[in-house]
Amino acid sequence: MKLEMSSDPQESMPLEEFAESAYLNYAMYVILDRALPHIADGLKPVQRRIVYAMSELGLNAGAKHKKSARTVGDVIGKYHPHGDTAAYEALVLMAQPFSYRYPIIDGQGNWGSADDPKSFAAMRYTECRFTPYARSLLEEISAGTVSWVQNFDGTLYEPVRLPAQLPNVLLNGSSGIAVGMSTDIPPHNAREVANACIALLRKPGTALKTLCKHIKGPDFPTTAEIITPSDEIQNIYRTGNGSIRQRATWKKHQDAIVIDALPHQVSGAKVLEQIAAQMAAKKLPMIVDLKDEGDESNPTRLVLELRSSRVDHEALMSHLYATTDLERSYRVNLNMIGLDGKPKVHNLTELLSDWNSFRKSTIYDRLENRLDFIGSRLHILEGLSAVFVNLDEVISIIRNEDNPKEQLMIRFGLTKTQVEAVLEIRLRQLAKLEEIKIQQERAELEHEQNEISQILESDERLVQLTIDEIKNAVEKYGDERRSPICERDSAKAFTVDDITPSEPLTVILSQSGWIRSAKGHDNDPKSMNFREGDEFLAASFGKSNQSLICMNSSGRVYTLPARNLPSSRSAGEPVTRMINPGDDTRMTGLLLGDGQQLFLAATTEGYGFVCKMSDAVTKNRSGKAVLSVRPDYSALPLERIGALQDSVAVIASDGRLLIYPLDQLPVQAKGSGVKMIGIRAEDKKQGIRIISASVLSRTDKLIVHSGKRFIRLKAKDRQHYFGSRTQRGRLLSSGYRNVRKVEVEH
Repeated sequence: MKLEMSSDPQESMPLEEFAESAYLNYAMYVILDRALPHIADGLKPVQRRIVYAMSELGLNAGAKHKKSARTVGDVIGKYHPHGDTAAYEALVLMAQPFSYRYPIIDGQGNWGSADDPKSFAAMRYTECRFTPYARSLLEEISAGTVSWVQNFDGTLYEPVRLPAQLPNVLLNGSSGIAVGMSTDIPPHNAREVANACIALLRKPGTALKTLCKHIKGPDFPTTAEIITPSDEIQNIYRTGNGSIRQRATWKKHQDAIVIDALPHQVSGAKVLEQIAAQMAAKKLPMIVDLKDEGDESNPTRLVLELRSSRVDHEALMSHLYATTDLERSYRVNLNMIGLDGKPKVHNLTELLSDWNSFRKSTIYDRLENRLDFIGSRLHILEGLSAVFVNLDEVISIIRNEDNPKEQLMIRFGLTKTQVEAVLEIRLRQLAKLEEIKIQQERAELEHEQNEISQILESDERLVQLTIDEIKNAVEKYGDERRSPICERDSAKAFTVDDITPSEPLTVILSQSGWIRSAKGHDNDPKSMNFREGDEFLAASFGKSNQSLICMNSSGRVYTLPARNLPSSRSAGEPVTRMINPGDDTRMTGLLLGDGQQLFLAATTEGYGFVCKMSDAVTKNRSGKAVLSVRPDYSALPLERIGALQDSVAVIASDGRLLIYPLDQLPVQAKGSGVKMIGIRAEDKKQGIRIISASVLSRTDKLIVHSGKRFIRLKAKDRQHYFGSRTQRGRLLSSGYRNVRKVEVEH
């Protein structure tokens, strides 16, 4: 397909080539002339043009403020033929102390706030001038240090780069999106960056690790903490890519938390909105009120009123860090236009080395320009000296000759430049005192000429001068670090269990697998009403924010949130509706507790082990295989192990009882465990099973039911049945060997 550019066939070209060329031209324009800063002065073209236009208007730090509209008008009318809104926004950004680490523009009026940086007034209302720091960008602009190019209409000239005395590209950072690339350079501390530059000037091969001793990390305009580990920061400087995390700082104040510093570019109003939304969703019951008490002296002061002083402040703030903008991550991409005019992602060593090269080159050009000026001035002073030696004759030639210029050149061997200077001398400058001043100036300039020549001829002296000037600049504009770098634990959001009120709870399970809960521990689960044909199976006491596990007859464990169980005012609900039990729906026991709670898991075959609650809890509705149960056998009810319970009592269906220390059983996460009592093969053939495996303290009473009769075994009565694991145990008294149920009385 052809695109006809004109009637001349020589100007036609394929559409594909035209589109590619046009897009590439546009992409390069966006990259080089809009989005990316230059490594030399750290400015984008629009920022550079704003700074230069303001310097032309004489808006120095000591000058009177002028309307921003005046500056914007000069910028878009002389150097930057784009929209006034974009130019004004770029100007505002350089004036906001909460956006720039070292603001370039001193604004007067409404220039926005940290809560809403875009809330600045229109340019017809605000006024601006330079900050003292801006001198570091402009001080040498007229000293032959910059190249000049014509503006867009060819009527004026503008600088290609500004002669920055400090690495502004790191000090104030930059962000921008180009075509196919972007940049995110965080701000840094001037003193740290200057020290790193000096270290690299003194020893060009300085290792990155050494440079990172000077530059510990970014330094934002806020006092919030940088919590990125030092090894990660060093890796960012090694690759030029990564991310930096910053976290708000806070302190306790009676029953409240006061947040006194927010991460860079984070709005306090937005943070309060985020917290209020969680409060409305009842995710933060421990917070009762929010206040923004910020003022001019303390711009950031967010107060979180707590329900009581017993609230865990650290845990609450960790949750807020994880769920709000109180902790924020900043992308780092050290992409900028290098000295070769090409965009590139620089590591820290490359960046500082290139900027040092730029600074040395700038100083070299400045010295050369000064040397040229001195040479010209000495040439003129030499001619003036000749005049003062022959003053009367010079005056006579000027008065009497028709062409005094030519006669002076012939008589005294002067050049045209020297003669022009002689003819411009005023009568009052012919005094003897002026001759002395000329000789003094000549001597001083000759001395300076000699000094500059020595510097230009010696790279070592040029480097030392560069170091001295960096020190002088940072002495004027440097300050202490604002953003401390700290080692902190990772933020952790509250789970549902964490924010659930910790209330006493009793969970009841029936023989048919119906489950319910009752508040408090003063309930008698066995006396509750059950559905017709159903009766009590098991109960567990705990707290509403703990986990509940249920075990079926095949040893599979299911986890249920205790807070969501139906109330004991009804018969409850089938537990099978809350899980996916598969074919085995018969529950044998349940347990309510925290992750460190221990329990005894055992089978009717006589095997078992001690398990930790955290090893049994699962989020899977299909459960988790914890206890291995062989066919024809079943899991026994779960037994909670308390701090005082130190023995286990195992009763077989033939009336044998064995009691031994609990520590003879292993603690494991899953499996079949070990043999808990000795049962012979012929006993198994006769159908003998384990009826009960109970844990006991020294004061507990073991109650064994046989039909309507029962026997209560106190501590002294249990001595007869003590032994070691795997023993067969001893028979209970005659008449109590047909065991139907076993209970423990505390």
